[in-house]
Amino acid sequence: MSNDKDNFNMSDLNAALNLEDRADLVNALKNKIQSLAGQHSDVLENLTPKVRKRVEFLKEIQARLCLFQCALILFKLFINLQSQHDELEAKFFEERAALEAKYQKLYQPLYTKRYEIVNGVVEAEGVADEAKTEEEEDKAAEEKGVPDFWLTAMKNNEVLADEISERDEGALKHLKDIKWTRIDNPKGFKLEFFFETNTYFKNAVLTKTYHMIDEDEPILEKAIGTEIEWYPGKCLTQKLLKKKPKKGSKNAKPITKTESCESFFNFFNPPQVPEDDEDIDEDAAEELQNQMEQDYDIGHQPDTRRVEEHKLQMVSRVSGLQNASNSKIVEFVVAGDVKCMRVVLGSLQC
Repeated sequence: MSNDKDNFNMSDLNAALNLEDRADLVNALKNKIQSLAGQHSDVLENLTPKVRKRVEFLKEIQARLCLFQCALILFKLFINLQSQHDELEAKFFEERAALEAKYQKLYQPLYTKRYEIVNGVVEAEGVADEAKTEEEEDKAAEEKGVPDFWLTAMKNNEVLADEISERDEGALKHLKDIKWTRIDNPKGFKLEFFFETNTYFKNAVLTKTYHMIDEDEPILEKAIGTEIEWYPGKCLTQKLLKKKPKKGSKNAKPITKTESCESFFNFFNPPQVPEDDEDIDEDAAEELQNQMEQDYDIGHQPDTRRVEEHKLQMVSRVSGLQNASNSKIVEFVVAGDVKCMRVVLGSLQC
């Protein structure tokens, strides 16, 4: 231990005291303070009233000094413990990131296999060997993969199901794959929705990127979505309203008006915080916050903040993909980062 009596060395104190010793130290300090009131009572009795009051006042000061010293020791102990905790937490985040990166590579062949089976690129093991009638063989030749796999999966999720309109389903039938990717500069994650050629929009991939201020304790800075290139008359985020002209109007043609409507594809046009936010009133700010929270909830459903809980899964029961228990755990997107979403989806019925 340090020989410098005027120097308070926190590491020396921690080395000398275990948890039980520290508790004893605190109790001893408390007892010392309480005993001050009863000390030297015989001496006080022989003092004049004025001197006695001065001594009593000094005793109060001494008691307060003891309390301050006790609080200081406890505070320094707390700071030291917090520092140790922060060091361990930083090491945990570092090792976790390395572990996730390792297993991300190991998972990739499984995701590739899933994509190939869902989209009919390859056949699931054992399916081709099953005996079929001529009618079943003709039907199997026409129907490859798992039709409407992603649409069904999304509709089986409570949050996503509320965002999907009946009009959206036609476009979502063309969804081939969904991928989650971590991004490092800036910190955050990216969702990619891969579509086959369709009659709704030109884009082959629709992307939603979330920029986070702090990856470990996430604060959403902003979200950026793909601008969808809709074919004429196919935009699912708007609808045309026709109104009859007023009586007596010179123009007898119906009035056509475009109006925004609910659609899952609004997900790719997230709410934005204006650069000059000083002019936003309280109601508008609250509405914007609610919209951003809802958008984040859709793309980043936090089931828990523990490492073990971060996977996107789908419980599927698919004809030709069933296992012995008639169900199969299939990764819904990608095993993700600690703040990625967890989606546990219901069964796919065929």
